[in-house]
Amino acid sequence: MTSVATFSGRDVLSGEGKTLHLRDGRIAAVTRCDEADLPLLSPGFVDLQVNGFGGHDLNDGRLTPEAVEALCKALVKVGVAAFLPTLITASEAALCQRLSAIRRAQETLPLAGKMIAGIHVEGPSISPKDGPRGAHPLAHVRPPATEEFARWQDAAGGLVRMVTLAPETAGATTYIKALADRGICVALGHCDATEEDIARAVAAGARMSTHLGNGIAATLPRHPNAIWAQLSDDRLTASLILDGHHLSRATARAMIRAKGDERVVLVSDSVKFAGMAPGRYQSPIGGDVEVSDCGQVAIAGTEYLAGSGACLLDIVCGYQAFTGFPATDALRMATVNPARMIGRDLALSPGAPANFLLFQGAAADGRLLPAEIVFDGVSVRS
Repeated sequence: MTSVATFSGRDVLSGEGKTLHLRDGRIAAVTRCDEADLPLLSPGFVDLQVNGFGGHDLNDGRLTPEAVEALCKALVKVGVAAFLPTLITASEAALCQRLSAIRRAQETLPLAGKMIAGIHVEGPSISPKDGPRGAHPLAHVRPPATEEFARWQDAAGGLVRMVTLAPETAGATTYIKALADRGICVALGHCDATEEDIARAVAAGARMSTHLGNGIAATLPRHPNAIWAQLSDDRLTASLILDGHHLSRATARAMIRAKGDERVVLVSDSVKFAGMAPGRYQSPIGGDVEVSDCGQVAIAGTEYLAGSGACLLDIVCGYQAFTGFPATDALRMATVNPARMIGRDLALSPGAPANFLLFQGAAADGRLLPAEIVFDGVSVRS
């Protein structure tokens, strides 16, 4: 049965009023719309760092394809059209098992097949130091090896698209070049690096900074330090977690100004506990975790964050109220900027998947108000 629908809005990427004519889950045609007070029209979000969400965890025990599909079902309801399931530091056996489960989900299950744009492996070649290591388990931190990466790709069916590592790790420069030559997006993170370490990594092909300002020592020299070095290099795009907990307002504003709109990617870094009620929960990573009333997720009894309690929709909708910068900037940072890092086209043009969001302006405090979330041509907003 043919399904037909139309939606109109002002495209945040072009500024043009558009009517999207949908048929069977795709955009059949696009016509001009000159109506006043059109809602904002945005492509679906692309999240490059998702560890879990709404009780679903990619890094807990033995992962199944069905668990991956359940995570996709939760994410699609909050506007995510494509994402990189993110696996953190673990034994090689555990990583390969989880990579294989994600591959099987992507190959055989409906939502996973459409939403999984690759896999992000965050670690295991990160700083072993408390602070920079964050919640990653020390027992499994190890140097990089292209032979291990090849085994990851074999398990993943070639889906690994992004790897985060610390540039000061022994052998990092050679490893970065080898991965960059394969078209992998290499990101720097969870590090205690010098300016020289970072410069070598970028020269070897590193392209991103993973959640810049986090996964780093609590106290740093005024200068030089790893944050200044990454902010100053225009070859690095910075991913930021703007959930109100990972970075302060002033820090976020300074980082966005330093990088510019085109070199910032918003990520959720969401974990299993995102969207769950406040309380103390058991976690296989870092021990017990506390979810605060304001949504912060931290290792119980410490100041160390254990991922984010926000989804990308929360972050985008709150961007203007948090930073004071235009909400339309956030929509670019959550769509075309991350899509560019993994070679994905988000143009809302004929033939493209009908995955988009509509926002009816902003509340008094500047928060965006989502009106419609469409995936595969169907409204999915819960």
